Amino acid sequence: MEPIVIAVIAVAALVVLFAVVAAMRRKRQRGHLQERFGPEYDRTVSSEGRREGERRLTDVEKQHDELDIKPLTSAARDRYLGEWRQAEARFVNDPKDATRSAGRVVHRVLEDRGYPTDVDAEERAAHVAVDHPDVVERYRHGNAMLAVFYNDAADTENLRKAMIDFRAVFEELVVAEPAETASR
Repeated sequence: MEPIVIAVIAVAALVVLFAVVAAMRRKRQRGHLQERFGPEYDRTVSSEGRREGERRLTDVEKQHDELDIKPLTSAARDRYLGEWRQAEARFVNDPKDATRSAGRVVHRVLEDRGYPTDVDAEERAAHVAVDHPDVVERYRHGNAMLAVFYNDAADTENLRKAMIDFRAVFEELVVAEPAETASR
């Protein structure tokens, strides 16, 4: 065989090998993002496209890994549990204020745990999705219901749904958190 033919075949083999390795790497990265972000992966990819969505989630994951996310102290956990019970108890008499208080409690828990709270709501939700992908949509929905509240269009049913959503997020961040930390 001529040296030129051998060189062409070798280059073609390298190109094919490179393409296969790159495809396997993308597939592994996609699987990692799907596992880490759960339903948030599907939501992001469907709204931004696969390439841009995966790039965004990878960026969020890198930023998130630089954060100092920590468990709550037992004193802070007890304090937040008390604040939460007070917010729920007020719901019957003042659903708007109770729901607003519930949203503030969740926000303070996020801040106390080390999540960024000085960013827009979507970026904050993306960081929540890194560790808590199963409740992030409920976090978004509760905040959306609060936005309706601020526009004076909230009815009691929407506020009830927001309270339920915030409770799921609160329980994930405060109540379920110690068991997760212990199992790591």
